[in-house]
Amino acid sequence: MEKAASLQKRRALPDLIVIVVITMAVLGIFVANQDAVESFARDPGIHILLRTAGMALLQFGTAGLGISLVSIIRRESFAGHGLRRDNALKSVVFCALAYVPNIIFGLAAGQIDSYLPFGAVWMSRELLGGNFAVGAAGYVIIALAWGFFEGFNYVVICDKINKLIPVKHRWLNWGAIICGVMCILIHGMIGVTPEGIIEMLTVFIIIYGMLVTKTETGNAWGCVFVFVFLWNAF
Repeated sequence: MEKAASLQKRRALPDLIVIVVITMAVLGIFVANQDAVESFARDPGIHILLRTAGMALLQFGTAGLGISLVSIIRRESFAGHGLRRDNALKSVVFCALAYVPNIIFGLAAGQIDSYLPFGAVWMSRELLGGNFAVGAAGYVIIALAWGFFEGFNYVVICDKINKLIPVKHRWLNWGAIICGVMCILIHGMIGVTPEGIIEMLTVFIIIYGMLVTKTETGNAWGCVFVFVFLWNAF
């Protein structure tokens, strides 16, 4: 048992380096070609499914490709990171509760006027307004890239960090803390005004809360639920 834990700890840092390098490389490609990427995503002359698949591959590259490659190389199953039935309902409920402060803030600030899963993703409304079969296929692609893999990406990174810095207290979960800060930085949510600071704190609570829930329940489906049904939905 101790030998296995020691091996996982030694592997954690190289695994995190691989994940970070892949993520930054894909982000770099996006930033360097941002105008071309946005033009491609909004071009009505290109079939909507092709545009959705192309943008989904880019999204997967930033959140999903790194953890998938590490899992293949290490022969780690996704179930080993909490994708199991045990405590699934508890995980979903407590992860959803972590989102409540952000919803309250959004309502109070007048930022929420509708609800649509993945409504903030460029192609989602166009998919809903077209052919049913095309729309359904497109939404499955979106759900995998912007939902499942983005949510699960945080889970695997958090697990790897906690292998390096073991959790000694329920609330001092370094993986959850670092992932919360990482989310704020990646999404450019650093608050400088009172309203911005409050929003930033609610986003941190989402990531921190769902990852602490995963650690406590051993189930990651709540994290996936957050990114499928709540993140990008308001």
